[in-house]
Amino acid sequence: MTIGLADRRLGCLPQTWIVHREMALLLGWPRAILMQFAHPLVAQGVADHSHFSTDVVGRWRRLSRTLDAMLTLTFGTEADARAVAARINGLHDRVAGHVPADTGALRGGTPYSARDPELLRWVHATCVQSFMLGYETFVRPLTPTERDRYCEESAEGAVAFGIPASSLPRSALALDTYVNVMLDHGPIRVEDTARRLAAEVVAPRFPFALRPAFAILRWATAGLLPPRIRDAYGFVWSARRQQCLGATAAAVRVMIPRLPAALRYWPSARAALAARMAAR
Repeated sequence: MTIGLADRRLGCLPQTWIVHREMALLLGWPRAILMQFAHPLVAQGVADHSHFSTDVVGRWRRLSRTLDAMLTLTFGTEADARAVAARINGLHDRVAGHVPADTGALRGGTPYSARDPELLRWVHATCVQSFMLGYETFVRPLTPTERDRYCEESAEGAVAFGIPASSLPRSALALDTYVNVMLDHGPIRVEDTARRLAAEVVAPRFPFALRPAFAILRWATAGLLPPRIRDAYGFVWSARRQQCLGATAAAVRVMIPRLPAALRYWPSARAALAARMAAR
């Protein structure tokens, strides 16, 4: 593990700070979104209550707002975090409806709500698992203790969104067990709505010059997804592609510690770290 001078001066940082400060975390974000869409009720809510699949600019504004919210919840003041949680809860209050027709997993008329604790728990778990996976793939492996600490700290923050504290996975084992049970025995199933939404994440309608970057992102996302979910979305994968992803990730892990902080860490993370150093 490479520890920066600031880290040594600050001592033990919160594990969420260590993970969320990395800009490379964006490489795990599409995996989280596609895992969330694999829950038919989450996909239906997004399809019904956002312009995700029709408004390119709005879609990226939404991503920017989501990223800003995560960074504020991690690095902002307690008052800032409460304000972000209240805003998100207010948005979720307006997201409710019914599945319009029978699908492979649900009957028509099944209700959904963005305040449903079970849906929120799935969204939370997929974010935590995907961010850890992205960090470990492209930055460095985490120790078992660090993985558990990240899950515990993330769970503490998730309570603000109405998820019962007792239902949140607070260790890496509990997290992986919950996700696996949902995949094997729960309602998780990639359907047409999820595939349509996913196409706008990994293959958006952007200028030709940006397409190579999204081709790389699509390839990395496919490699990070569980095989059954990857196949259901229609990604082509092979042992050779897996080897290429492993080699690319290894090269990125060598490069990232050599980057200057301005190219490696989010500005809000750098500001929080500087404030913490000044307070010591």
